[in-house]
Amino acid sequence: MQAVAETLFDLVYLITVITIGILMIRGSKGARQFRLFGWMAVVLGAGDSFHLVPRVIALCTTGLENCTVPLGFGKLVTSVTMTVFYVLLYYVWRQRYHISGRGGLTAAVYVLAGVRIALCMMPQNQWLTAAAPLSWGVYRNIPFALLGLLVIVLFYRSGKKHGDRAFRWIWLTIVLSFGFYIPVVLWADAIPMIGMLMIPKTCAYVWTVLIGYFAMKQECK
Repeated sequence: MQAVAETLFDLVYLITVITIGILMIRGSKGARQFRLFGWMAVVLGAGDSFHLVPRVIALCTTGLENCTVPLGFGKLVTSVTMTVFYVLLYYVWRQRYHISGRGGLTAAVYVLAGVRIALCMMPQNQWLTAAAPLSWGVYRNIPFALLGLLVIVLFYRSGKKHGDRAFRWIWLTIVLSFGFYIPVVLWADAIPMIGMLMIPKTCAYVWTVLIGYFAMKQECK
């Protein structure tokens, strides 16, 4: 039952975000913010597929315990692409609210993203083993959480300042995604059921993508 339900959920998710991303890239009509949003959705779906596709195959065949290496490699790829996702989202913010300058802010985004990716690449993560250390899961997610917090604050303040109804909930989708993700990082190994929080976390990302898509349909007529 888990294999069927999770397979359907994962495939619908991947197909949905990648399809919406392609539609946004093709339908942005020169609006750079929506083209960036489209690439952001494609990066999200393509990156997650490195983890979710092996997971689906494992669930439907020999089981997760026999697919440690491809699952671990997929987690590594997803960790990197999720970082790129937030960098692109930062540039969506700059485009939507016509932000110029702010070099220090951009530098902070790149520093946090760079540190996150560098930490993900460290061999101490033991991605390809079944006993990846919790400590490194925490280390690599500290700059990631700070990057997410920065983007949350930027969208919240700008959306409120400009009365941007189309993007008014972007900040909340990010809050929810991190709210569901952090307990998984901290406690999923000890309490496997906590891993179920990845479902609402994934739904929060779909909400993010849909916000961008519906805004494009409204503004790029």
